[in-house]
Order: sequence, then structure tokens, then C-alpha cells
Amino acid sequence: MASRPHGGRLTQAELLKPDPEATRGLGENPSVRVTADTAATVLNLATGVLSPLTGFMDKEDCESVLDGKRLADDTPWTIPVLLRVEEGTVPRKGPVTLVGPDGPVGELEVEGTFRVPREYAKKVFGTEDPAHPGVARAMAAPETAAAGKVTAAVLRPTPFDGVTLYPKETRVLFGEKGWKDVIGFQTRNAPHIGHEYVQKMALLGADGLFINPVLGRKKPGDFTDEVIVEAYRALIRHYYPRDSAVMSVLHYDMQYAGPREAIMHAIIRKNFGCTKIAIGRDHAGVGSYYGPYAAQEIFKEFPDLGIEMVPMREFYYCSRCGGMANDRICPHPESERLTFSGTKLRAMFQAGEAPPKEFMREEVSRVIMGSKNPFVE
Repeated sequence: MASRPHGGRLTQAELLKPDPEATRGLGENPSVRVTADTAATVLNLATGVLSPLTGFMDKEDCESVLDGKRLADDTPWTIPVLLRVEEGTVPRKGPVTLVGPDGPVGELEVEGTFRVPREYAKKVFGTEDPAHPGVARAMAAPETAAAGKVTAAVLRPTPFDGVTLYPKETRVLFGEKGWKDVIGFQTRNAPHIGHEYVQKMALLGADGLFINPVLGRKKPGDFTDEVIVEAYRALIRHYYPRDSAVMSVLHYDMQYAGPREAIMHAIIRKNFGCTKIAIGRDHAGVGSYYGPYAAQEIFKEFPDLGIEMVPMREFYYCSRCGGMANDRICPHPESERLTFSGTKLRAMFQAGEAPPKEFMREEVSRVIMGSKNPFVE
């Protein structure tokens, strides 16, 4: 049986087609410009991905999350979901139309505005170092936030509609497949052998695997969204048992908040219907701001989270063992290990070289090498 939605209910707002007839009413409201990242958040709020939230947080919930890692009603939650706005650009009350780069993205019933606490970055990211990408963005954002319920969202077509499912759909799908235990796997990379091995190890303890690549804002050198999706399609087609895995993308703005973000990733997969989530080394981290397994340790603080965390250690190829291993089961020195470095991968592809079979499946390599530019510039 799929997990219960976080907070006990799956939220849902009205979903509008992106045509003038469907969105006519949005033109009657004052408009507020938002980024593509915020547009993705609006749709996630409207489709239940961020249940039990129905909209952007108010001051009470924001401060409760920052200080206690819980909503004001005591539901576990670790990163505030805020609509940052320039002061004076949003009415204090009433409906507004949120307008993204491609046009209207939804309607928000504004309930008020408030000042975001000065300690926001320190509490969410554990640092105020502007070199941290999440800190830098938080410090550059407006100091005012608008709270309110998302009452409607525009469902625009994307190149990934064929691999986009929402929580109501995945819950039906898991039920049709007879999956009672479903393990979620978050990724933002094209899969190498290490990813495949972690997923298959996780699948040993579940009925099905939910592969949920994160699409959206990328750093230079990251794989493009298109390459990630096509690479996973190739891997699932050739190397996973039939009906053992489902892939659906998630349009989500990564914060790189380490442990706190790991909890958010678990909540999101719980809403999709997962009963478990795989959390590996340095999950959602960046640089050396968090301990290698801090994202696993934080789950001890949330016995009532409602989704099981499955800890995964880092795997490598050991030439002496003749296969995949990790430091729990392999006694051999680092000189015998082939580690799965993203830097090495990029260098190989940029030089026109296919990685060795111990590093990446040939079918996956072909997808990447067949792309004119597989990396974000």
C-alpha cells in the first residue's frame, strides 16, 4: 500500500490549460512576476507534490520551520516554501496572477506579507558563506515574502510530458502494479554503474523502484535535462527487469541544503506514494559544508516522518574483487578502486572517449556521446 500523503491529505488546486479561454480570469487580477523556479513550485503546490501545503508559507510556519524543523501544526518540514517579492509589489490581501517567463503560471490568494528572518540562511544551510549557492541565492532574494493559497495553476506542455507524473497518478500506477513497498531514488545526473548498483540494491528490499530525476536549474558542467532523461530511459530499457521501475521527472529548485533538504526529498517522495527513500553519501550537499552521512543522520530526528530512509554507502569498482564494492565489504586499498567521479566522466566525454564498461553502460554512453552538447555551459 502506498504511503499516506504527508500531513494526511493530498492537496490539489485547479489546473488550467494554457489557452486564452482557460486563463481569461487570470487577466482580471493584479500581476506579479516570478522566476521559472517559482513557477515550478506553484505547479508542485497545485498538484500535491508539496502536500500538505496549499500555498506559500506565512510568518508563523516559516519561523516554526526555521527554528523547529516543523510546521506550526507540528508536521515535519525542514525548508520554508516562500514567495519572495519586492516590498510594495503585492497587495496585502486578495487574488493576484503569478506570471512567469512563458506567461501566467497560476493564481495566488494573498493573505499577507512579512519580513523573512535575517537568520534564514544560517538556519537552513548551516552557514552564511556566500560561496554556498543556496546562501548566495537567499541573500540576493528580496527580504519580503507573500503568503497565500495557490488556487489555480497553468499546466503548460514541456518536452518531458511523456515522463511526467503527478502524485495522484503515481499512486494509481503503483496500485495497478501491486507495489506495496516502493523505494524512491532522487538523481540529478546521468546514471553510471554506481547509480545502477545502488538502485538495484535498494530494489532488493522493495516491490518497485521510483526513479525521480530532478530537472530545472543547473550548474555549468552538469548534464542537461534532456541527456539525463534519455540516459535513464536507455538504462531502464536494457538493464532493469520489466515492470520493476518507473521513471517520472520532478521540476524542482535544488537548494543544496544537505540534511534539511534530504528530509524535504523524503516528504516529496512520500507524497508520490513511496514508502522508502534511498539516501546516499552527501545527499543534497555541495562542497564540504556537510558531513558525508549527515543527510542520513538527520532522519533520527523524525520518527514520525512516515517514510523509511534506506541508507546507501558509496560504491566503487574494485579490480581485486572483480566487481562492485564499498568500504563495508571490500578490504582492498584505493589503488585497486575505480571511483565514479563526475569530473572524470566530463573529461572523457569532452575528449570524445567512451568510459570503460566498469564505469558506465555502453547504451548510456551512446546517449551522451550522441548529444551535441550533453553539458550545461
